[in-house]
Amino acid sequence: MSKGKLVVFSAPSGSGKTTIVRHLLKQEKLNLEFSISATSREKRGEEQEGVDYYYLSAKEFKNKIKADEFLEWEEVYRDNFYGTLKTEVERIWAKGKHVIFDIDVSGGLRIKRKFPEETLAIFVKPPSIDELKIRLKKRKTESDDKINMRVAKASAELATAPLFDKVILNENLEEALQEADTLVGDFVSDKKKEK
Repeated sequence: MSKGKLVVFSAPSGSGKTTIVRHLLKQEKLNLEFSISATSREKRGEEQEGVDYYYLSAKEFKNKIKADEFLEWEEVYRDNFYGTLKTEVERIWAKGKHVIFDIDVSGGLRIKRKFPEETLAIFVKPPSIDELKIRLKKRKTESDDKINMRVAKASAELATAPLFDKVILNENLEEALQEADTLVGDFVSDKKKEK
């Protein structure tokens, strides 16, 4: 099986990484496919198996951890797991595509450590913590407590930015999309990766 490339996008919640990843997936020339994560949490709303997540029970998830079936995984809180199955990456590579991840900071860095040559790890940085809070409030999807939790977590996540290959400042979305396009395009077409 030929290996493709791995493109990791990580950022604090509200930085715009999902918007950037969705944009890149529409660029046919990049030949990307989204890595669907596994989780032990229940489905929410309209979520679908194999589209939004692979849903496993906590017991199934733990068995797969023991069997070393994950590229990376994390227990977010007791019996609430998220991770990337090795078979998901193999499935995408078998189609001759490159894998793109929209993943938390620690998961992104674990993938980079396991596949240093095949991975481009990009950190999406918001203009400021204040702007991040404004963006999260505009979503109107979470309580103030939850937003404050995300903002507090964002400070720790921002400190990891230097560990990534590239940092995209998402102050102007069009510019951030263009920068992401160029970085990923150069990487998947094997142009020299510069630190």
